[in-house]
Amino acid sequence: MMGEFTNKIDFAVLAMVKDANPNGDPLNGNRPRETYDGYGEISDVCIKRKIRNRLQDMGERIFVQSDERADDGYKSLAERAKSNEVMQKALKDKDRDAYAKEACETWIDVRSFGQVFAFKDNSVSVGVRGPVSVHSGFSVMPVSIDSMQITKSVNSETKDKGKKSADTMGMKHKVCSALYVIKGSINHQLAKKTGFSDEDAEKIKEALRTLFVNDSSSARPDGSMEVCKVYWWKHNCPMGQYSSAKVHRLLNVTAKTDDPKEFEDYDICLDSLPDLKVEEIEGM
Repeated sequence: MMGEFTNKIDFAVLAMVKDANPNGDPLNGNRPRETYDGYGEISDVCIKRKIRNRLQDMGERIFVQSDERADDGYKSLAERAKSNEVMQKALKDKDRDAYAKEACETWIDVRSFGQVFAFKDNSVSVGVRGPVSVHSGFSVMPVSIDSMQITKSVNSETKDKGKKSADTMGMKHKVCSALYVIKGSINHQLAKKTGFSDEDAEKIKEALRTLFVNDSSSARPDGSMEVCKVYWWKHNCPMGQYSSAKVHRLLNVTAKTDDPKEFEDYDICLDSLPDLKVEEIEGM
C-alpha cells in the first residue's frame, strides 16, 4: 500500500448483457433480478464480489474470498482473521483501532469496501467503513426474460437403470438483451481512515474495466456479459466540488429503438460540470 488518496472519485459502468443471467434471485427460482417495474437489477453485493475476484486475479490479497477461489488455505473468514498475529494481539489488548488498521493494511477489499469482524470467540467486534461504495446496477429499459426447462440424459445413480433418463432437472433463465448502468463513488474521508490510496483506486478502475473476465458460468457464458464503457470522474479537491448524485446525473442513456439488441442501439449523452474532468475508458 503506497501513498494517499487525493481527491474524491465518482464512476459509472455501462455493461451489456445478452442471453445471460447477470444475477439470479434465489428467492425467485434464480430468475434474473427485477424491480417491480420490470427493470433488470444486479445487486451491489454481486458487483463487489466480481470486483474482489478481479482484484484477486491481479494478485491482491482478499479477505472475503469465495470458497472455490480461496488461495490461502483458510476455510472461513474467522480462520483468515485468526491467522494474522498482529490482529490477534490487538484483539487480546482490546485495541480496536490497531485491529482495524492491520486488517486494512493486509487486505485491499477491507480498506476498499469495509468489513465487520464479529466472530464467536472474539472478545470485541470491530467494524470498518470503506470508502468505495457501489450502487446496484439497473437496466436502461425493462428486461425480457426467457425461461427454459432443463432435462438430463443420463441416470445419476446405477439403481436408476431402467427408468426413463430424460428427467426434468429444473429451469434456466436468461435476459435476452439489456444494457445495465452501475454507479459508485470513492470517499476521501473514509479513504483516509482505511489507508486507501490513489494506487488502490487505479486497481478498482481496472477491475471495473475487466469486470467479467474469468466470470463465465453456465448462466453467464463467455462473451454474454461485456463492459462497454467506464466513466471515471476525479474531482479537484478532497471532498469533491459536486455531490455524487449530481455527477451521476451527467450520464444519460436512452434507447434508439423499442427493442434494442446491441450497445450501438443506445444513445449515450454525457453532460459536463465546470472544472470536473472525466476519463472515458473502453471495456476489455
